[in-house]
Order: sequence, then structure tokens, then C-alpha cells
Amino acid sequence: MELTIEVVVFAVFAIITLAGALGVVLARNLFRAALLLLVSLFGVAGLFVLLAAPFLAAVQVLLYMGGIAILIIFGVMLTRGMVQARQVMNSQWDLAAVIALVTFVILMIVIVQVAQGEGAPLPSLPRGDVAADSIAQLGAALVDPAQYVLPFEVASVLLAGALIGAVYIAREDEAE
Repeated sequence: MELTIEVVVFAVFAIITLAGALGVVLARNLFRAALLLLVSLFGVAGLFVLLAAPFLAAVQVLLYMGGIAILIIFGVMLTRGMVQARQVMNSQWDLAAVIALVTFVILMIVIVQVAQGEGAPLPSLPRGDVAADSIAQLGAALVDPAQYVLPFEVASVLLAGALIGAVYIAREDEAE
């Protein structure tokens, strides 16, 4: 395999994604875990850019990473008074390690079989022409009052209510 700039950039984003994901699993602090999840999602956005999918990369950054920023706010507000966990591993770490190892072995077997051409053929998806303005049509549908604007507005009101509730719960604990 030739070492090109694409391979190097892919390796960097893959390492960022996997290191962030591993950090999320091993972090005992909610704030650090959420920050590491941001790192992992950033790596996924970079992989989308490498796949020539800038729309998915933008959605990844705006929606998922923005949602994690809100998660950090909720986590800080709701766990401010919690005591730091002392236990490094939980009581089921051995079972989780065995399941992860079995899953890894199965995935490696499938990857090797597909790479050697021994695996089952992948189903072919029907290919159709995609309209040149399909993203513009999606954007118009998201803000059209007759289509999807109401669910987005309801979701924003629910999130605002949840944020106000989190502030109230956090402040109520301080008063006691």
C-alpha cells in the first residue's frame, strides 16, 4: 500500500476518533467524558470530509457536537454536588472485556473474509439519479411551515424547558 497524504490524514482522524471513544469509555468524570466525546465526533466529521461528504461533516459538527455542548452544560449543572467516583473499574468490567474481545474477533474475521473475496457479496442498492438541488429541497422542507418546522420548534421548546428545569434543580440543591 502506498503512503499517500490521504492515508496519513485518514490515520490521523481514525486515531483521533478511536482515542476519543476510548477516553469516553474510561473517563470517570462526566465533564471529561463529554469533552472526549466531542473529540471523537470531531474525528468522525474529519472522516466524512475525507469521504467527500461535506454536508454530513457539517451536520456532524453542528448537530452532534452542538448537542454534546448542551450535554456538558446539563452534566455540569446536575452533577456539581456529586462526589467524585473512587472506583476505577466497575464490577462488570470482565464481562464487558470478554464481549468486546469476541466482537473484535468476529469483526476481524469478517473483514479478512471480505478482503480476500470469500465473504458473501454485498447487496447492490438501486441507483437512481439524484436531483442537483436535493439539498436545497431538504433545506426548504425543514423550514416550510407545512412540513418539518413544527417538530423542530417543539424540540427547541422542550430543550429550553429541560435546561430551565436543570437550572432549577441545581439551584434548589444549593439552597439546602
